[in-house]
This record gives sequence, structure tokens and C-alpha cells, in this order.
Amino acid sequence: MLAAFAFPASAEWNEKVLYSFQGGSDGQTPAGGVVFDKAGNLYGVTYEGGSTCPSPGCGTIFQLSPGSGGRWSESVLYDFNGNQGSRPFGGAIIDGNGNLYGTTGYGGSGQCKLFGDVVGCGVVWKLSPPTQKGGQWTYAVLYNFQGDKDGQIPNGDLTLDKAGNLYGATLYGGGYGSCNAPYFQHCGTVFELCPPKEKGGEWSETVLSSFKGVADGEQFGDGANPNGGLLLDSGGAIYGTTYFGGNNQKNSCEGGVGGTGCGMVFRLVSRKGEGWKRQMLYRFQAGVNDGSNPAAGVTFGTDGKLYGTTYFGPANGFGIVFAITKPAGESQTPGTETVIYRFTDGTDGANPMSGLTFDTRGGEFYGTASSGSGGSIYGDVFRLRPPAAQGERWTFDTLYGFATKSGGGAPAAKLVSGSEGNFYSTTQAGGTGCNSCGTVFEVWP
Repeated sequence: MLAAFAFPASAEWNEKVLYSFQGGSDGQTPAGGVVFDKAGNLYGVTYEGGSTCPSPGCGTIFQLSPGSGGRWSESVLYDFNGNQGSRPFGGAIIDGNGNLYGTTGYGGSGQCKLFGDVVGCGVVWKLSPPTQKGGQWTYAVLYNFQGDKDGQIPNGDLTLDKAGNLYGATLYGGGYGSCNAPYFQHCGTVFELCPPKEKGGEWSETVLSSFKGVADGEQFGDGANPNGGLLLDSGGAIYGTTYFGGNNQKNSCEGGVGGTGCGMVFRLVSRKGEGWKRQMLYRFQAGVNDGSNPAAGVTFGTDGKLYGTTYFGPANGFGIVFAITKPAGESQTPGTETVIYRFTDGTDGANPMSGLTFDTRGGEFYGTASSGSGGSIYGDVFRLRPPAAQGERWTFDTLYGFATKSGGGAPAAKLVSGSEGNFYSTTQAGGTGCNSCGTVFEVWP
């Protein structure tokens, strides 16, 4: 592995808080980022808040609309009520008709229990815009998870293909392995949800792959607790990461409070007559020259490599940005990793929880770190520029450091690009409402 580094530049970009959540009926703690519709409105979800569940609430789906003077106004489109979903663990995605899709970690008709109480296993939902301006949005549960083999606690964003199928991941369920027992069962799934063939029919779920984790006493094993935000290529293969599992070597990835192993990058390929087959592309090692525990999915660069971040690593470190060179075809040979950048917990930030956003105009990657020191004590927005020539280093720039709570803190979702080089996302904390309930923000040069 070749590690390439550059000193971070000072923050130069501007930031504006578009909305600070107040922690009541308007929601609190955004889960995931935001998406644009064709009219320029932003949409997202919150993990808590709303008016239908007892405090702190079951979460909301919200809209932010631009107004005069650069002001944005928030509207709650739907309050999760528990029976039809509760506590989203990921953001919303949008299709060409303006329909929103997402998941909740709890709620629904499933009988999953936590501390003896039935809390539900999570749902996949759809929110459709009104047919007439000013009308009500229509909420529907597309699928209720039941735990065990079909999955429990869907995690992260969904992915939509051209045929209208949805792909996602669950942290638990799947029928294999033991991860975080006795609180949750099994080690997670990757699933597909297909729309009905006839109007009014039901959506159908298929588990494409189930994870087994690392068995007690073993140094190596399967992945565990997959992240959402799955990546599809032109040939229909699926790429993603698991937060735990993979490598469990002594004094490296052994044990852990929430799980076992340093995580992995995987690929799923559909073979006619054989179903879906999973390949391990890379196991994170967490040693001197590697990261551990990716908290988000991967992104393609123009070179065909997979790029992403890890929350920890190298050993006792603050996370990395990595690139994986894929093996050709369906080869079972693992990919090759290059460490592009190591976070230092300085003004460059620490512990990235989001995936990278690729800017095709300049071949650059943009992302966020969830914490840091100095001017980035509450996290930052960064940019990575590829080498100008072979053998040179990537250039890391801190574009904006969150230095005060009122400006937001703990960004944990991917950036979405707007016009003229602007980027938008959320912070899980900070802002001016309810003692740090999170924000929606914009940054620009």
C-alpha cells in the first residue's frame, strides 16, 4: 500500500446554515443528507422529532424551499408514527417523478424486540408528491421487515436502478452469524425491492446476500453490518462496504464494543441460474498503513477505481481516504488498496462518516469529516485533488471548518452538488435549536 499525503490548506470557503432544527414538530438530528427536486427544493429526513410520537419523536420527512433574500423555509411532509416506521437510519432518494424513497430502522409490522419490547424491524417507504399544487403528499410503506432471514434495521440510503428497483442494506438479520447478541440477531443483508408488475400489487423483497461476520476465535471471516448507499455499475454489479467483519487479527482489529473486525469492501455479481455471488474485494487491516471500519459506501472515479473513507485507522488513528483497484471481470482475487490520505485530527478533521462526492468537471473528490481540532473542532468539508503527474501526491484542502456550534457540527452525510460549485448537506449536531439538534447547510467558494 502506498500512502500519499499533503498538508491541508486553510479554510477558504463560505458556509451558510439554511435551517437549524428546533427539536419539536419540525424534527431533530438529520439522518442522511439532502436531495434536490427539479424546482430547486431540498428534501431529507430526521432521526427524531415530529408530532405523532412521544418525545423525542419518531422522525420526520422534510422539505426546504428557497425564498426571497436567500431565506429557506422548512415544511414537514410526514411524521413517522411508529406503526408505519420509526427512526430513519438513512436519508431520502428521489426519482424522476419527484417520488421520495427511504427506510426507517424501527417500526412497522415486524415483531423485532429490544430490551423485551416490540420495536419493529424497520420499513421501506415511499412519499409521493401531490397531484395538485398545495395538496397533501401520499405516504406508503412498500415493505415491512420481519427480522431473521429478511433483514432488520435497514441502514443508510437506498439505491434506485433504471428499472425502478430499490437496493439497500440492513445492519442485522439475514439468518447467519451472531453480531451484537442478545440485542440483535445475525449480521446483516443486502436486499432488492422490486415494484409490482400490476398496478395496486405489492412490492417484493429478495435478500441478495447475507453476512456471517467473524466467528469467535477466528482471525478472518465474512463481513458484518453492511452500510447502505450501494453502488451499481453498468453491468449490474453491486458494490458496498461493511462496518465490521473481515479481519480480526490480534492487536489489530480484534474485538470492539459494537462489533468484531475492521470491515471490508465487497462486490455482488448476478450469474444466470446461480443467483448472486459475493466477492471480498478488500479486508481492512487497521495496522500502520491502513484504515478500519468504513461508515459509508464507495464511489467510482474516472479511472474505474473505488474510492471511500474509513472512520478509524491507521492504528489509533482518525480515518483515511482510500482507493481500491478492482480485479478484472469476476476474478476472486482481492483488489489492491492505496491510502490516499490519513486524517490527523487537526484542521483537516477526523473520523469521516460519509462517502465521497466525485466532481466530473475537475476529477476531484469532496467529503466531510465528523470532528477535528482547532478551526475544525466540529468537523469540516474537504477536497482531494488527484496528482498532476504520475508519482506525485494527492492534494488535500480543508475548504470549511465547523468552528462554532451555531454553524453546525458532526457532518455525517454525503455532499450533494448544486449550481456554480455549491455543495449542500446536513450536520447531526449544532445549529441554534434545542441545544444542538442539527442543520442543513450550504458551502461555496
